[in-house]
Amino acid sequence: MMEFEYTVLRKEADMHNRCCGGLVWCIKDICGIMCAALTWLLILYAEFVVMVVMLIPSPYPVYSTINGVVFQSLAFLAFASHLRTMFTDPGAVPKGNATKEMIQQMGFREGQMFFKCHKCCSIKPERAHHCSVCQRCIRKMDHHCPWVNNCVGENNQKYFVLFTFYIASISIHALFLSVNQTITCVKHEWKDCSVYSPPATVVLLLFLVFEALLFAIFTVIMLAAQMQAIWNDETGIEQLKKEEARWVKKSRWKSIQAVFGRFSISWFSPFTTPLPRMKHEGFLYSV
Repeated sequence: MMEFEYTVLRKEADMHNRCCGGLVWCIKDICGIMCAALTWLLILYAEFVVMVVMLIPSPYPVYSTINGVVFQSLAFLAFASHLRTMFTDPGAVPKGNATKEMIQQMGFREGQMFFKCHKCCSIKPERAHHCSVCQRCIRKMDHHCPWVNNCVGENNQKYFVLFTFYIASISIHALFLSVNQTITCVKHEWKDCSVYSPPATVVLLLFLVFEALLFAIFTVIMLAAQMQAIWNDETGIEQLKKEEARWVKKSRWKSIQAVFGRFSISWFSPFTTPLPRMKHEGFLYSV
């Protein structure tokens, strides 16, 4: 095993899969961009129905204000978590670093063996996998998610977990508000329960219920899968391939801290970054 400073690897990274002058990580995948845009549109639709159809016309100001603040806060955090997941380098291995000069610079001795990715010509760290969409090897790659147009890996797993958590939260909240609004409208025989006509209100509420129920189920399952993987210090790909653990597994608490950092309120913030890993995962040598 050999360890390399994380900062060195970052300096060696090329400008592939980056935009805005190389400042932002961005995957140029049409399917992923469309899925990400659809995610934003669905969040905006939920915002529209919850605020314009249900809360703003409500005759109960306290109920409307409290639920409006809660929903807007969760929606903002979900949107921010999605952007952080999408535009954060998930842990890409420098492309094309498996050259003779780079191998010598990294300290490999003649005859020493290591994993090399023939698709992106890189020296693969332990637990790295190649993503055919990102066209890079990703450290601790869990999976590639089209909804965030990015891989979920070592550097952005926290933001993806927060994204699923906040989307699940606003979905459940939207379901509660929709059911409550429907009961209110039925009691008042659909009079003055919405600024829209009864048929339009029914259609808007039904689509929101369908959307919220679908995403609540999907994100809760995904959140549970992510937390299980972090708890067991095993990525989704490693679980799928049933790979034998050749690395030293962390304790469950250390595994959680590796993703979220030391326990604090910042665990729930998409604007804070866990302390950078001072040393990179070791490279595993093989034929």
